[in-house]
Amino acid sequence: MTDTTQTTTSYYERHIFFCLNERKNGEDCCAHHNAQEGFDLCKQLVKEAGLSGPGQVRVNKAGCLDRCAAGPVAVVYPEAVWYTFVDAQDIEEIVESHLKNGKVVERLLTPAHLGR
Repeated sequence: MTDTTQTTTSYYERHIFFCLNERKNGEDCCAHHNAQEGFDLCKQLVKEAGLSGPGQVRVNKAGCLDRCAAGPVAVVYPEAVWYTFVDAQDIEEIVESHLKNGKVVERLLTPAHLGR
């Protein structure tokens, strides 16, 4: 009899997705709140820390994540932890605490009730 049990491992330990959506109709969006700068800094810090690549961390751009009222936002998977950030210090803390050490940054969590 053949064992069909399969161990599935993720290609990356964690993914962080940054909403970079820009709404052309004047509605508020993450792009209006320096989301691109946050993405760029996160990508740089992850690379400098030696955290990027298979088995580690992947920093991704995303379209609308439908949490505009909390913008700018980023979400870390597989934990599904949503963050709101405002400056470089916030991004540095997310990288050091969550992406490097697996500890959620409580003060930056996106309030659950904030959607679009």
